[in-house]
Amino acid sequence: MKSQPRILLIEDDPALAAGLVSVLSAEQHHVVHARRGDEGLQLGEAGGFDCVLTDLRLPGLGGLDLIRRLHAAQPRLPIVLMTAHGTTETAIEATKLGAFDYLLKPFEMEELIDLVARAVSSGRQAAAVVELGASKPGRDSIVGRGRAMQTIYKELGRVAAQPVNVLIRGETGTGKELIARALYQHSDRSSAPFIAVNCAAIPETLLESELFGHERGAFTGAVERRIGRFEQANGGTLFLDEIGEMGASTQAKLLRVLQERVIQRVGGRDMVPVDVRIIAATHVALEEAIVAKTFREDLFYRLNQVTIALPSLRDRIEDLPELVEHFMRLHASSLGITSPALLPEALDVLRQHSWPGNVRELENVIRLALLRGRNYPITAGIVRDVLAGAPAITRDRKGLADLVAAELAIAQTTDEGQASRRVLEAVERELYTQAITLAAGNQAKAARWLGVSRVTLREKLRQLGLKSAAESEGTG
Repeated sequence: MKSQPRILLIEDDPALAAGLVSVLSAEQHHVVHARRGDEGLQLGEAGGFDCVLTDLRLPGLGGLDLIRRLHAAQPRLPIVLMTAHGTTETAIEATKLGAFDYLLKPFEMEELIDLVARAVSSGRQAAAVVELGASKPGRDSIVGRGRAMQTIYKELGRVAAQPVNVLIRGETGTGKELIARALYQHSDRSSAPFIAVNCAAIPETLLESELFGHERGAFTGAVERRIGRFEQANGGTLFLDEIGEMGASTQAKLLRVLQERVIQRVGGRDMVPVDVRIIAATHVALEEAIVAKTFREDLFYRLNQVTIALPSLRDRIEDLPELVEHFMRLHASSLGITSPALLPEALDVLRQHSWPGNVRELENVIRLALLRGRNYPITAGIVRDVLAGAPAITRDRKGLADLVAAELAIAQTTDEGQASRRVLEAVERELYTQAITLAAGNQAKAARWLGVSRVTLREKLRQLGLKSAAESEGTG
């Protein structure tokens, strides 16, 4: 269970500060307000915050000096700068000094909420230590001590500190992002930023701007200059998840960055030097994509300096008992279950499953089984019910086809005429459940992924009887 994000707000305007505190508190953030730059620096250096939101012009200590000194003391702490139009160059300088990003006043509160959510997520990813095969693992742990995982740990130790790009390969749900973070944390760049980008979650028309930034007026809606992920990650590590989904134009620009170590913002002329280590991940067979002309062969070899191939859960089934114990312990307390237990015959059922969704699917199954069993031991029957009916849809086409066939079969025998409604409801329930779970309860992030407003997201969660993590945890 993730703790409530703690935001340090440094703002000397009482009216603006009160508004920001109100908005961020409504998003389940705990806000500490400082009115002076020197006061904010002292609080920030003491630690304990997930994000800093600061004005540029402050009494006691200016914003740029604050960013420089705070970034030196807390290099993984994301700092978001608020500044007025007309000082864009100062904002760029702040980014070079270590700011995560900036907002130009006046800004929309939706934009602020989204940026703070991204900053918190990025900072927590960088700061949460990834344990390798720990005996009592936590949320951010790679679990497993079988032969396959021992090979992975050795490979991590061999390449983490080397100045090479790494390509992580494996099926969906095998833990590629955890491996990427472990590589980062054991590298000589561990005190610099770790920025993650899911290439499949961003439309191709926006991905170039997301990675490389853009100049004001570069395209419709580009009302201000923006810094891209490469510049945010300068000196650190950029994790490109689902690299196989990247379009041809962005692939060509990425190749140039890897070759020349400079980026060019969309609509810009200047070449901006960047020093970034690339860790890429894919579940796609890139060799087949090269043959199909959907992925560049030269880019593949640039990314593939070292490959780490993650085993599927089917190929490391000896780790299943340890994984089950880990997920039961992880979710029991948040579900109010004091003595989680699973009967041996239930474990046998889990061993016989094919696990197309790998470790991520196993976690969802254990969480749902705990809900079904509550404080009673989980039986084989409960496991079978969960595997058969919830979640009803897997990511492969066959799972969806089976659901449609089953609903149509019911419709033929009952004359209910409700097949469409039930299928759409099941798809919607799974979509919103996975989105809010993957976003760790962050509604702004989940809404952005789904392409809906936060109002729509909240209404759907209410209709479907779902709760975000923040709602489950309360405000404390």
